[in-house]
Amino acid sequence: MALGWAIIGAGMHPHLKLAPAIGLTPDAELIAVLSRDQGRADAFAETHGAKAGYSKMDDLLADSRIDAVFVASPNSAHVGHTVQAAKAGKHVLSEKPMATSVDDALAMVQTCKANGVKLGLGFELRFHPAHLLAKDLVSLGKLGRIRLLQGHWGRGERGEPEHLPRSGLRGWWEDPEAMGGGSVIMGLGVHVFDLVRFVMGQEITEVTAMTDTQPLEHIASMSLRLDDGTIANVSCGRMLPDTLNNFTVYGTDGRFTGTATVWEARMGDVEVVSETVNQTESWDYDYLANFVAELTDFQAALKEDREPAATGIDGLRSTEVNSAVIQSAKTGRAVKIEHRAVK
Repeated sequence: MALGWAIIGAGMHPHLKLAPAIGLTPDAELIAVLSRDQGRADAFAETHGAKAGYSKMDDLLADSRIDAVFVASPNSAHVGHTVQAAKAGKHVLSEKPMATSVDDALAMVQTCKANGVKLGLGFELRFHPAHLLAKDLVSLGKLGRIRLLQGHWGRGERGEPEHLPRSGLRGWWEDPEAMGGGSVIMGLGVHVFDLVRFVMGQEITEVTAMTDTQPLEHIASMSLRLDDGTIANVSCGRMLPDTLNNFTVYGTDGRFTGTATVWEARMGDVEVVSETVNQTESWDYDYLANFVAELTDFQAALKEDREPAATGIDGLRSTEVNSAVIQSAKTGRAVKIEHRAVK
């Protein structure tokens, strides 16, 4: 039988990506959507072929056809929606950033664990074949000792004045409390932080950040230190119309470069130059491929009773990094990260 999904949130991200991706995922069915506005929920459900639209969380969770929820509500609401869903016995796949505070992220992990449901994070860049290749090259030592990583995610439109809302952002995206005190850090940088952790298989232990303003920055540049001392440089921004969203890994024996791979769509080119591996790869534009792969993995995790590719712990660690980066940007100082234990 198909897994019954509900989407918590009826914004543009669910409309353009999540609902269509569920429709393309084998053995998945979109049962319901939640919006604070019943008319909007009904319209979303009709557009995407869902069985029902709800404006009350309790009503949605009472729907026995729903097995899992994709939490795509405002960042600050993730914790409440996740806790409610977990207590109702629904599995949770949460958008990133997982939460706006480390305490909230920890509560999400512990509540899902206590109620025996899976918790996954929507880090779709983990499913780009370029980044899977990078992870394999690093773990197999094909690039030698890794010395530096560089990742960038930017977007924007030419001629966009900085005094206007960024790239058409509106609503809670322009609310510091709902966003958790960050803008491009929470919306774009979070992806690259996780990508660094994923490829290296290590935790980030210290951060230094500089932004053009706080809160709700336009541009951010960060330096990260990993467990073994390796440094990563990460930049992001919404005032960068001609950006190349690249990811590069430099080792003592070679280099991996992904050109335009740091984006939601599966696209871009890869060049690997090393003592033992020399290859190039290229992928076509596919707007939903990474999201379909993310959903397919989560459903397989449920079926096989294993953890998804991006776990609740990954979300917690990511939230720790986000919080440290924002603190560094505010204070102008390096911030060491203390990892919270999950009971």
